[in-house]
Formats: sequence, structure tokens, C-alpha cells
Amino acid sequence: MSDTIKYQLDEARIPKVWYNIQADLPKPPPPVLHPGTKQPVGPDDLSPLFPMALIMQEVTTEREVEIPQPVRDIYRMWRPTPLFRARAFEKKLGTPAKIFYKYEGVSPAGSHKPNTAIPQAFYNKQEGVKRLSTETGAGQWGSSLALAGSLFGLEVIIYQVRVSYDQKPYRRALMETYGANCLPSPSDTTDYGRKVLGERPDHPGSLGIAISEAVEIAAKDPQTKYALGSVLNHVLLHQTVIGQEAMEQLAMADAWPDVVIGCAGGGSNFAGIAFPFIGKGLQGKAKKPRIIAVEPTACPSLTRGKYAYDFGDTGQMTPLVKMHTLGSSFTPPGFHAGGLRYHGMSALVSHLKELGEIEAVAYQQRGCFDTAVQFARCEGIVPAPEATHAVKAATEEALRCKREGRAETILFNLSGHGHFDMAAYIDYFSGKLQDVTYDESELVRAMADLPQVAA
Repeated sequence: MSDTIKYQLDEARIPKVWYNIQADLPKPPPPVLHPGTKQPVGPDDLSPLFPMALIMQEVTTEREVEIPQPVRDIYRMWRPTPLFRARAFEKKLGTPAKIFYKYEGVSPAGSHKPNTAIPQAFYNKQEGVKRLSTETGAGQWGSSLALAGSLFGLEVIIYQVRVSYDQKPYRRALMETYGANCLPSPSDTTDYGRKVLGERPDHPGSLGIAISEAVEIAAKDPQTKYALGSVLNHVLLHQTVIGQEAMEQLAMADAWPDVVIGCAGGGSNFAGIAFPFIGKGLQGKAKKPRIIAVEPTACPSLTRGKYAYDFGDTGQMTPLVKMHTLGSSFTPPGFHAGGLRYHGMSALVSHLKELGEIEAVAYQQRGCFDTAVQFARCEGIVPAPEATHAVKAATEEALRCKREGRAETILFNLSGHGHFDMAAYIDYFSGKLQDVTYDESELVRAMADLPQVAA
């Protein structure tokens, strides 16, 4: 049909493999380093935190990694996710561009995060792990891991950034419904949390602090492993089901994107939509679209950060990763896109930026909510605060096409719905939603504290 709005795939067409972009990179990313020796880490260095299957996925250069059947069976709860043609929004904008969006909000947790939570829980269960510890910002990741833990019979402990813990009580309730124990971070349950609270009792928290607490819990207990919802290679690998499905659905529409867009905090949903398209371009099998990562101006790791080795956490317990970073001690202001408040960017996304394979832009939150409300009134879906950034970038690209008279095809990832984040929309409509900025002096201090690593 020429006026089709949604393109859907049968469950049998859920991808059977994850796509690994490391197989096609023209230059491998810099190695991950041990924080003490500053030498490349080996599998044994990571085994206190992760099951060996995930460690192997972290370092493999095989192009395809098989998705275990039990994981595919659970994926059937919500995958394949629909691809929509935003016809009403196109009309509203008056653009000649075709706008498509992949909608990940149909998962039980309302976002893309279960795509990796399910396999992480599966591999941990296989290795005999009893408990998972993790951190969460807005709660999308925490609720996804809580779901995965309930499906595989694993206990889940979640440290939620304090400002999000207070802002988003319904996300916390969802985590508890799935059986997880959700704690505000910094907390008094870890040595590092107590240290932070001792220095600043009203600390709003950060993902870096919450990671430190979750890592500490895992490092001290052999029955507990750590799970991460973004940043790491294996996490981005699991998300590539998004882009793979999108390619098949675009083929149904006889389309190929000129522009692919995803919001970016740690890099998982962005990689999920973008990596398969970048890969086809690197393999010479298709024209590579322009790839745009969108971040908040209040936490601009790709557009303002330094490409350097840094810790993934504030307590400096994790290995050193070369990434675009604002400094591990950087605490962003408490804006509503909690999932985009991480000080660093995925090593693979950072590496692709350095190679010139992707672009990055940053937007203020009010402008993002302006476009998200416009979008919702046309398309009916209320985007999560994180996803509003992708909507904003897609809108800007569509308006560029309007100015230039170009009928380009734009694809973006609508990574989750905003049903648990309506407090942000209440603030927007009441005029309380402000464009916040980070403390420049704090950024300078955090960047000055980057670890010294020989070139």
C-alpha cells in the first residue's frame, strides 16, 4: 500500500544473530586498560564482574554472534518491534522528507533496554550466578533488568541515581513490581556511597556514583555479578536487533535511509539503530547514511568531552576505557533525560566518531520537549525524555529538507515511551521545565583529573 503507516515483521523474522561492528572497523579501537597496571585487561581481570560468555562477546571480532534460542523465545514478547512512517508529522512539518521511526516502547519495560537485559540475565543464570547488581538513571535499564531477573529467577539490586529516584517514583514501583530491590544512590549500603554522603549529604547522585556502588557490591560477593545497560561492547552488540529489523522493514517500504538518528547517553540505543547501517556501508554493500548521535547540552560527552582514557565510574574501580568523556567525577545537573546523564560515551561509538563515521549534535531540553509534544499530537506516541532528542534531530533534518527541497529518507529510533515520565511533561506545560547548564568550572576540574596514560 502506498499509504502504509506501520511495517511489521512476523515473529519468525526476529534476528537469529547479533551484528558485531568490530568485524568491519577499518581500525580497531584502543584496548581497555587495567586501572592499576595500565596494561590491557584480559578475561580474568573482568571475571569478578561478568560471566565469561559476556566477556568473550566483549572482545570478539566475529561479525555475527548467535542469539541463544531461549533469548529469542523471550524476545517474542515484544519483538519484532514496529517501524512507523510518520506521515501525519511529515504533513505537519510540510517537509518533502520521508520520516520513519523504529518504536522500541512496545517492550514490557517501555524501552529498548530489555534487548540486552534478557541475554545478560540468561548468560549469568547459565554460569550459576544468584544475584545481579546494577545502576540506573531514569529507570529504563533498572526496570528492564528487574524484568529479566524475574524471568530467570535472579535477585536484582538496583542503585538509582538519587535525583531520578525522587523524580520518577513510578519507575521505581515498576522495578519493585518485577521483584528488584531499588535503592537511592549515593546510599549508605556501600563504602563508596557512605563516603560520598559523608562529603555531601544532599548529593543528587550520578550514574558514575551508582556504577561504583553496584560494582562494589559485585566485587565483594562471588554470588553476585554486575550488569550494565549501555556503554560496553556486548551491550551495544545485543541492541543491533533494532537496526537489523529496521533494514527488513524499510525494504518492505522500498526505502533506504539518507539519515539515521539516535539519542546518545552511553550509546546503546544509538548503536542499536546505527551500527547495522554503518556496517553495510563499511562492507561496501550499501550506501552509508549520515549517522547522527544526539545528546543533551547539559551532558555533552561527544560534542564537548575529550577523547581520552577514563574510568567508567566516579569511585575509579572500573577498567580504563578510551572514550569521549567529561571526566568521571563530573556530575551533570538534574535534567529530565535521566538516561542521558552519563559522563562518558561508549568506546565503540567514540571510536566511530574519531574515524569520522558519525556526527554528533546537542540540544537543550525545552526545544526537545517542544518537538516531542508536536510529534505526540500527530503520531499519538509520547516520547520518553531521552527519545525527545532524537525527535528533535529528525525534525531539524526534515526542516532542512524542506528548505533545500530535498526528499530525503530519515530514520530515527524512538527508544521508549514517556508514560513513566509524565512529571517532565507536567513541568513543561506549567513552565517549570528549564534549560539547565552544567557548571563550567566543575567540568574543567573533572577533565583535569583524567588518569595519566602513556600514549
